[in-house]
Amino acid sequence: MTKVLSVGGSIVVPEKPDTQFLSAFITMVKEWLSEEESRKLILVVGGGAPARVYQNAYAEVAKNTGSDAEGQGASDAADWIGIMATRLNAQLVKAAFGNLCQNDVVYDPTAPIEFKGRVLLAAGWHPGFSTDNDAVLLAEKHGAKTVVNLSNIEKVYTDDPRKNPDAKPIDSISWADFRKMVGDEWVPGKNCPFDPIASKKADECKMTVICAGGKNIENIRKILDDADFVGTKIGD
Repeated sequence: MTKVLSVGGSIVVPEKPDTQFLSAFITMVKEWLSEEESRKLILVVGGGAPARVYQNAYAEVAKNTGSDAEGQGASDAADWIGIMATRLNAQLVKAAFGNLCQNDVVYDPTAPIEFKGRVLLAAGWHPGFSTDNDAVLLAEKHGAKTVVNLSNIEKVYTDDPRKNPDAKPIDSISWADFRKMVGDEWVPGKNCPFDPIASKKADECKMTVICAGGKNIENIRKILDDADFVGTKIGD
C-alpha cells in the first residue's frame, strides 16, 4: 500500500527549515510505517521560501540590468530556480529519513523507478507545472488513487480568505468546479490550492486529492489511516 503526499515547501521551509515540524512529521511517519510492513510513502516536496527568495532576486536583477524578465524564456528561468529549491528541500527530508529512504531523490516522475525502501522523496522535474503535478504522475505510476496535498491552509475556500472575509471553506468539490476556480494555466510561484496542470491530470486519471493543513500532524495521521479528517476532498 503506497500513499502519496505533496508537501508544500512553505511547510518544510517557511523562512528557514522548520526543524520542529520536520521532527514531529518524520516521527509520525515512522510510527505509521512500522505498523504494517506493506506500507510505503512517496513525498514530493515544494520550494518554499528559497524558491520565492531566489525568484524575486532574479526578477529584481533582471530589471536592474535591463534583461528580459518577461515572456516564456523568463518564465522557464523562474521555474528552474523554483525547481532547484525543491531539490534542496527534498534532499534535506530524504537525509532526515535515513535508511528508510534508499533511493536518490526522484527528479523525473516518468522514469523507471525501483522503490527500494519505505519512503521515496521526489522534487521538481521541469518548467510548466509545480511539484503537485509530479505527485500526480508518481501516484499514477505506483497505483495510488489519492494524493494528499499539505499546505498552509486547512481547507480550500471559495475565495482567498486573506482578501475576502466572505470566503467560505469547502469540504468537498468536484473536479469540474475546482478547475473553474484555479483555471488552466501555470505561472511560476502561483499560489493556489492545487496546481492547475496537476488538477487536469488528476481529473483525467479519476484521482482524489485531499487538501489539508500541513502543520497538523494528528490530522495528517488520520488521513493516512483513512479516518475522518479536516480538509477538502476534490474528486468526482
